[in-house]
Amino acid sequence: MAVVELNKENFEDTINNNAFVIIDFWAPWCGPCKSFAPTYEKVSEEFDDVVFAKINTEEEQEIAAHFQIRSIPTLMIFRDQIIIYSEAGALPESSFRQLVEQAASLDMDDVRKQIAEAQGGNADA
Repeated sequence: MAVVELNKENFEDTINNNAFVIIDFWAPWCGPCKSFAPTYEKVSEEFDDVVFAKINTEEEQEIAAHFQIRSIPTLMIFRDQIIIYSEAGALPESSFRQLVEQAASLDMDDVRKQIAEAQGGNADA
């Protein structure tokens, strides 16, 4: 699957209509972003059920500000509209692939339960 460019027009639809989305926050002037791009592209071709997206922080400053992106590249992973990972820094290909596999194997019912417990609520409510 090709990497999708996200902007404020398609961001919400992409997150809400896909169970698994990985976003690479980047900028054209960022050296580490440029070196990570081929790795991101290559790994994206291995996971058909995952939406791999990029957000140019120069063009989409509003989105970057909303997620408090302070350094780039930053990877953010959404599963079922929940952010399960957000870290700055480029990863080697094997580490990135492993991260995607770990994110895919998460039990999202358990994640929702943990969130509800952390918020002091009841997961069954």
